[in-house]
Amino acid sequence: MDETAKRYLLIAAGCGLAMGLALRLAGLPTLSSLSLAAGTAVVLGALLVQIARSIAQRDFALDVVAALAMAGALALGEWLAGAVVALMFAGGQVLEARASARARREMTALLARQPRTALRQDASGLTEIPIEAIRPGDRLLIRKGEVLPVDGRLEAPALLDEAALTGEPLPVTRPAGDAARSGATNAGESLVLVALRPAAESTYAAIVRLVEGAAAAKPPMARLAERWSVAFLAATLALSGLAWLLTGDPARALAVLVIATPCPLLLAVPVALVAGMNRAARAGVLVKSGAALERLASVSVLVLDKTGTLTEGRPRLVSIQPAPGVAEGDLLRLSAALDQASGHVLAEALVAAARAAGHDLPMPGEVREEAGAGLAGLVEGRAIAIGTRGFAGRHAPLPEAAPHEPGTAAVTVAIDGRFAGTLLFRDALRADAPAMVAAARRAGIARVVLLSGDAEAPAQAVGRQVGADAVFADHDPARKLAVIEAERRSGRVLMVGDGVNDAPALAMADVGIAMAARGSAAPGEAADAVVLVDRLDRVATALFAARRAQAIAKQSVAVGITLSILGMVAAALGYLSPVQGALIQEGIDVAVVLNALRALGPGRDETT
Repeated sequence: MDETAKRYLLIAAGCGLAMGLALRLAGLPTLSSLSLAAGTAVVLGALLVQIARSIAQRDFALDVVAALAMAGALALGEWLAGAVVALMFAGGQVLEARASARARREMTALLARQPRTALRQDASGLTEIPIEAIRPGDRLLIRKGEVLPVDGRLEAPALLDEAALTGEPLPVTRPAGDAARSGATNAGESLVLVALRPAAESTYAAIVRLVEGAAAAKPPMARLAERWSVAFLAATLALSGLAWLLTGDPARALAVLVIATPCPLLLAVPVALVAGMNRAARAGVLVKSGAALERLASVSVLVLDKTGTLTEGRPRLVSIQPAPGVAEGDLLRLSAALDQASGHVLAEALVAAARAAGHDLPMPGEVREEAGAGLAGLVEGRAIAIGTRGFAGRHAPLPEAAPHEPGTAAVTVAIDGRFAGTLLFRDALRADAPAMVAAARRAGIARVVLLSGDAEAPAQAVGRQVGADAVFADHDPARKLAVIEAERRSGRVLMVGDGVNDAPALAMADVGIAMAARGSAAPGEAADAVVLVDRLDRVATALFAARRAQAIAKQSVAVGITLSILGMVAAALGYLSPVQGALIQEGIDVAVVLNALRALGPGRDETT
């Protein structure tokens, strides 16, 4: 039943009750009874249809208690009680729909932003096409305020609002030729985007698929709550029948049915878990399912990848050490000029550093690259070789290697057959990494493990900086799986990584979280949750959100069911009439749902 139908039922029940009361005050009891019964019958009929559909789908319909209460009220001539139950039930349905919508607000907002069409430029002009028809190489006109439909390349500088992808509120300026991700909003004048991939393979489409999967999945705790509700229904029918049998008063049986409600089970659990998923989504962490959120709430071991996860994943030039007689500026300019021909991550960092220093870089010639070792070529007629010490040693005699700080990568440069100097690079630790680990411990993590394919020295250095309990270095994907399996003996394992080589470990861990802001698609597919922003501290936010949502769900169930049982006992003993029971039942439902919605906000532990 959709939200519109639920609103119509609420209107019908409200009108029936209001007219019935008005006619009773006017001294027209027969018409009053008809009005009250009509409002009840409308809601009861819709409810019976809903129950039949649920049973046909092999989903046990637990609203049968409400149906029995309304049918019993009509059979016993308790017109007012039936109308109140109908109003309370219809109101509860609308309340549930509104609460679920609020809990899912952040995720549904992502779906609502997905563009459906795009303007393609070609020789004949502009043509509006569905985004499914976009092909790589198409030139798309993106007007101000429109969402980029596919991943593409900018033909000119553009101002983009990337808040939906990164969580950063301020628009950023992207230069011409830069890659732009789908889902960003054009915050400036109209721009031209050259599509790099189809819509179905673009960034935003992947996010939408994750959201749709998260919305459809039913968490284990919700399924368990439904099974508990079956037992609650059996207990309700037994108590109702016993009250009737012992007292001979069917009104007592009706009062028990009216106040009995499995809503603390059926509403509190899914609302709280979805609210927790929404809380994580607001922080930029998309949890793929309620089941993943539940597992996240119970992890006790945190396994972290190093490069690109704990570190920035973007090495920076931190030291230039020229040989005697070589100017520092010449060493930087000539080596960076040659490295323009390489796609290595260190080459990109060197070129960026040289340009930031104001150097104009001539194009190299006769470039010869040896994968994983270095490259050699000519720059302005001078022979340049840059790379590992072994590679540079084949182009010039080298002095004894000088020691350098652990965690740095040394690149050796030779110019015209002579040693010219050393360049040192460091992949800096993320500024928020130590704080994230500390927050994760506050959230219940008992053991932190650093798991890296990097060498021992830099891995140990990072492990000390973040306070890891154990460091495993120089591990390939197969050895990483063995570590995950071994750590399971200490508790449920949460793995956080960003590279293709992390995908198997992310899939094997009890919960895998992929850093997807700059990572590849593979870990995002294997993981249970995806961090869409380039912020490591959001992992701790997701941990807090998961634990808080689960705690609130359990609390709501315990309090709600306890209140319902107390009310049922009071009704069986004759202390509550059917009308009073209906009002108390609605109060319990409202309290349970409002309490479950607290999972949308942060807890006190999260802010300490």
